[in-house]
Amino acid sequence: MTTDLEPLGRAIKAAQHRQHRTLERALAAVGSTVVQWDALRAIDRTKGASAHDLAAATFQSDQAFGTLANRLEAQGLIERRAGAGRKIEHRLTPNGARLLEEGNAIAGQVRTELFAPLSETDRQALQRILQHLLGSEG
Repeated sequence: MTTDLEPLGRAIKAAQHRQHRTLERALAAVGSTVVQWDALRAIDRTKGASAHDLAAATFQSDQAFGTLANRLEAQGLIERRAGAGRKIEHRLTPNGARLLEEGNAIAGQVRTELFAPLSETDRQALQRILQHLLGSEG
């Protein structure tokens, strides 16, 4: 018997979409979006990273990340400055760090609720399976 892969793919996509929608609604309470919060997370994790690296880390094109970075800078959430060569480095401002902290707390609550139906064993198994599926990308 061969597993029908279309429902499997759709289930993965539906779970991701549900997480995204739930996070989007919850982050609105602190004046953020999933895309903005994810960019702040990436900037915080990779201090001084280039726009290209941050775009890759947030699953965006370079152009889309540049537009987002302009908005984050205009909102006083990040600062950008020249780095080595042509590289532009990104850093969180104190307001950006505060918003990231608030967003992280909200995301933690959302994930706890979303994954509540799974036992710890099931969560670990799902994580192992998805990391195996993604190979070196995970």
